[in-house]
Amino acid sequence: MNEKTVLAIDPGTSKCGMALVKRNDHGKVELLWRAISPTASVVEKIKEARESDTFELIIVGGGTNSDRVVSEIRANEPGMAILVVDERDTTLQARERYWMVVKRVGWRRFLPSTLQLPPEPVDDFVALILAERVLMHS
Repeated sequence: MNEKTVLAIDPGTSKCGMALVKRNDHGKVELLWRAISPTASVVEKIKEARESDTFELIIVGGGTNSDRVVSEIRANEPGMAILVVDERDTTLQARERYWMVVKRVGWRRFLPSTLQLPPEPVDDFVALILAERVLMHS
């Protein structure tokens, strides 16, 4: 396996989750950067992600507002490879991933994580899952 870095975007009507993810030479996936951005600011956030590391592919979830986001990326990032992928089940997986990263405190420790909704948006974790799906199968 060779090293590869991608930027994944979970597009939405009002906000986009974003994750810059690298697969190293050993196949391990590493999260380099993540953010939730207003959809109108996605191009500026792509530039911010580029400050963290270079990437050769943008992965976009094929759900809500993906056509608009892809068009905006193409207009502002000519020549960038874009891959639109299926988002099926990513929201549920992102909720689980959120609780793996953000430790539960107080009463939340006693209730199974599968019965809890995160107190903040998980769009960035959706983007992470989209990136992992692509990187693990390429």
